[in-house]
Amino acid sequence: MDIIFVLKALAGLVVILTLLIILFIYPNRQKKKAMKKKKNITSSAKPSFQKHSLESILSIVKNKKSSQEELSKAIDLLIKYYSKIPAKLGIRAHPDFDIYEEIILRLCHHPHTSKDIILRLDRVLQKENPSYVRELNNALTKGLNARGM
Repeated sequence: MDIIFVLKALAGLVVILTLLIILFIYPNRQKKKAMKKKKNITSSAKPSFQKHSLESILSIVKNKKSSQEELSKAIDLLIKYYSKIPAKLGIRAHPDFDIYEEIILRLCHHPHTSKDIILRLDRVLQKENPSYVRELNNALTKGLNARGM
């Protein structure tokens, strides 16, 4: 009698364990399918223009395969959202100015850039930030010298 009870209890535990495994694995498969669909939707759109941060704009300018249109859109985003550089700290430039300087340097050295893109960015930044004119000119000069123009 003890053996029959043990076998029935063991069979019941196996059934319960099987049901629990099915309940945990089946929803995960549905989640994975939903994640794949979501990933396909987001991968078809350009993720570089979804974010409007200086780092995303810098990543577009750093990418040597970015086309002239992508560069122009990135500079438009920079002008639209980040044309005002934070105020100077006394006579020193704000630490965030380093990102602007790197964007200018990389833009000048980019193989698909044009003079119109560079000049538009330079003019807008100088107009919006008169206290940074000298630093902007220095960054532009370094970028153009690195390009060999």
